[in-house]
Amino acid sequence: MSLTKNSIVWGVFLGSMALTNMLVAESRQYPLEVFPAEHKHMTDEKTGVALTFLTTSESRDINLYFHDQSWLADGSLILFTSNRERGGVMGYLTDTGELVRIATPEGRTNGPTAARQRNSVFVLRENNVLELALDIAPADTPDGGASTVIATERRIATIPQSGRRTALNESSDGKWLSVGLSDFEDGSGPLILIINVATGEIRELCRLPEPPGYGYHVQWSLTNPNLLSFASHSEDDTDFAGPPRPNKGPTDYRNRRQRIWVVDIRNGIPYNVYHALEGELVTHESWWVDDQILFSGGTRSDPPVEQHVKLLNIYTGQVRIIGAGAWWPDGQPETLAKWSWWHASGSEDGRWVAADNFHGDIMLFEGNTTRPHLLTQGHRVYGRGPHLHVGWDRKGEQVVFTSDKLGPANVCIATIPEALQQLVENNTDGLGAVQKDNQTADMDNDAMGTRELCTHEH
Repeated sequence: MSLTKNSIVWGVFLGSMALTNMLVAESRQYPLEVFPAEHKHMTDEKTGVALTFLTTSESRDINLYFHDQSWLADGSLILFTSNRERGGVMGYLTDTGELVRIATPEGRTNGPTAARQRNSVFVLRENNVLELALDIAPADTPDGGASTVIATERRIATIPQSGRRTALNESSDGKWLSVGLSDFEDGSGPLILIINVATGEIRELCRLPEPPGYGYHVQWSLTNPNLLSFASHSEDDTDFAGPPRPNKGPTDYRNRRQRIWVVDIRNGIPYNVYHALEGELVTHESWWVDDQILFSGGTRSDPPVEQHVKLLNIYTGQVRIIGAGAWWPDGQPETLAKWSWWHASGSEDGRWVAADNFHGDIMLFEGNTTRPHLLTQGHRVYGRGPHLHVGWDRKGEQVVFTSDKLGPANVCIATIPEALQQLVENNTDGLGAVQKDNQTADMDNDAMGTRELCTHEH
């Protein structure tokens, strides 16, 4: 690749930032503001599922995007954002229900994600990438005074100024953070950076040409620390694939014009892992188990639109429907929207996929059988209001989403009923259980034969 003026300047910037980041490793501590609990507990009127509204104020409170980590590693705090006066990035203390403002003495933070392996939150403050390690001391009793939350701040790195950027996202091994940057003043194309959490080293993973422009939804594989993905633009900047274009194959980013791209950080080459047909819907991808990617999509794109939850094997290209939607000719969009799934994410244990629709319903699909189970409903009015963006906790026991059931946008969690968990736990479909039983029986017979032989010889 030939060097340009921009790439030379950028190389100088990276070199200076790497030196600065290695030299500056200081940390400091300060208390975070803690506010009284405002949560409300309910049950879904149709399913009986337990709901907890973490927020109930008149402000606009939104959960993190569905592929970001909302729960601290030990489950003691759930992240969200708020436009309230003393808001920004906030957290809900699961022991007490109190709310915590996750800000620094200099002001608000943004772009948060919870660390996978320890009780820290990664945030951006202007161009600084920070780790805030949280020490939470819950109040002993509800009337015993506020809980205390102490943040230990460590500046990891400083990234360049840009007009737009994504939230931070952490690799599965906790070594790297990623961030996408675009809209540079010098007109250079968007890029994806990865940042070493321990050393602050910044690496330019890939720079993307204009057009087609920015790669958003930057996220790491849940299981492979070398892989991350991002979304690109179609021909007409929608979620529907455009007409075929001459291109040199799945690494021709400029001319391919497809949605889902995967980058191996060992070579930095974006690779299009799913080639959609003209007019095919492909949107809202997220990683699941075994390096598979969930996405919403369908091949019928004339209104009304067909939207299934699909599951892509990035190595074989095999796609299957794991969450079936519905479509019929002349169906009314509002009716079909009850069975059109827009955002989907999977529990890290592989048991469940959760998907939301434009009516504010959440459907659970069994990971092995794809059988659907309605979890909760009515958290959005069709045609208006924030999307749910349903995401998972660390244990596959709860989902978090945005709800307007109580009025303005609030953050809510729903707990998966134990009966459903047991249903999946006790699933004996397939020959696996039979083979396991046969192997156990063979081992028992071998052991019995050995005992008989020993007895005879004796």
